[in-house]
Amino acid sequence: MSKVFVSWSGGKDSCLACYLARTSGLEVSHLVNMFTEDGARSWSHGLSEEVLKAQAKAVGIPLVPWRTSAADYEAEFQKMIRTLSCDSVSGGVFGDIDFTEHREWVERVCRGAGAVAHLPLWGWDQDKVMESFIECGFEAIVVAAKAEFFGAEVLGMKVDGAFLQYLEPLRQSRGVSVCGEAGEYHTLVVDGPLFQKRLLVEKSRRIERDGYLFLEILSVGLGNK
Repeated sequence: MSKVFVSWSGGKDSCLACYLARTSGLEVSHLVNMFTEDGARSWSHGLSEEVLKAQAKAVGIPLVPWRTSAADYEAEFQKMIRTLSCDSVSGGVFGDIDFTEHREWVERVCRGAGAVAHLPLWGWDQDKVMESFIECGFEAIVVAAKAEFFGAEVLGMKVDGAFLQYLEPLRQSRGVSVCGEAGEYHTLVVDGPLFQKRLLVEKSRRIERDGYLFLEILSVGLGNK
């Protein structure tokens, strides 16, 4: 059985990719998240290390928090892969769907570090990704959204059928992709078949930074499923 890490944002796509990797027979040994150099938040979704560590604990797979500047991101990502290879990790799992430029980056960086890139969602229709995520029993909330498309009311929304209906006018009028593949919005998964415990958001606040609305999570806990 091949041992792999998951490039883990904490959101729906990386979570579904992790689930599919496991069900396909891969051994997921680590969840990896790239944080800003000061460790204040994750590069992908703006989440704190505390939140992502609690989420990883709920899942039962250890989190590897890796700090980097924007300038050193690629070099540090490869360094992370080489470090994990010492623990017999031979590949990485990524939640990319249809953004070709990022797939090429993922494959090049993994190849350069001697690892295999696995992209179980690649080429899926985005509607299928969303439907599969919901039908599998995962639960997620919106934690970040581009202010040009969304109002603050989207923060904290549950990703479900009602959310898909909410998105539909934005798909039609503004070209917002249903999975937010172009970064239109980001999510945090709080429960589902991967989880041993439920992640509880106990305290949060809404903020705006760099053109994004964020649900800044101040306190989390774990609950029974």
